[in-house]
Amino acid sequence: MPFQKVHPEKLSAAVVRQIEKLILRGILNPGERLPSERELADRLGVSRPSLRDALSELQERGLLASRAGAGVFVADVLGSAFSPALIELFGSDEEAVFDYLAFRRDMEGLAAERAARLGSDEDLQVIQHIFNKMKVAGDPSVSDTAAELDAQFHSAILDASHNVVMLHMMRSMFDMLRNGVFYNRQIMFQQHTTHAALLDQHRAINSAIQARDPAGARAAVEAHLDYVRAALEAQIRAERNVEVARQRLEREKTRS
Repeated sequence: MPFQKVHPEKLSAAVVRQIEKLILRGILNPGERLPSERELADRLGVSRPSLRDALSELQERGLLASRAGAGVFVADVLGSAFSPALIELFGSDEEAVFDYLAFRRDMEGLAAERAARLGSDEDLQVIQHIFNKMKVAGDPSVSDTAAELDAQFHSAILDASHNVVMLHMMRSMFDMLRNGVFYNRQIMFQQHTTHAALLDQHRAINSAIQARDPAGARAAVEAHLDYVRAALEAQIRAERNVEVARQRLEREKTRS
């Protein structure tokens, strides 16, 4: 008969599984500091030796990292899908940025569709809460807080899609955007977009998700990223025009 003896699970193994799930689901984020050993042991209801065993295993596996005098942090597990050399190529190739936007359009459209259909009431409350903060944060072209809320809004939609592979892949994409791999977001927003238009686009996305309208949510995300693409194309054209004008000016100076 295909039966095996049941062995009681070690407390440390249960702790490992719980922290793994929190990281996988994006509830614990890269760089986030865990509570102190005493507080975490109390929250989990385990002894400190059991907790230490679990943390040690997670550190050995690269999911957590200990910093002397600072505590234990979630390791930086984002971006591992792309090597530094490939990321550098992304940043130097003009076509890559439009492939990036096309990928985001497809994936975030799907995520918004799933969020409207599958997101819990609590998921939708988080999205609404972030949008409420966006309304008062100001222009993302001049406010770091507003720019970060923009990223949080899109991340919250990914969270609400309840697909952990999509979540971590897209968070990696957002991380590259924050680091300026694809384009200078601040310059583009200053010159080729308006705060009112961007806010209206995010309002449309939020409204469709809150109404649990999957098709409307996807269409609103696609319209938003089409607008971003058009703004980026305008920025590139403007930069080329400046370069051409500079060359003409240099030529005129040589004639005089």
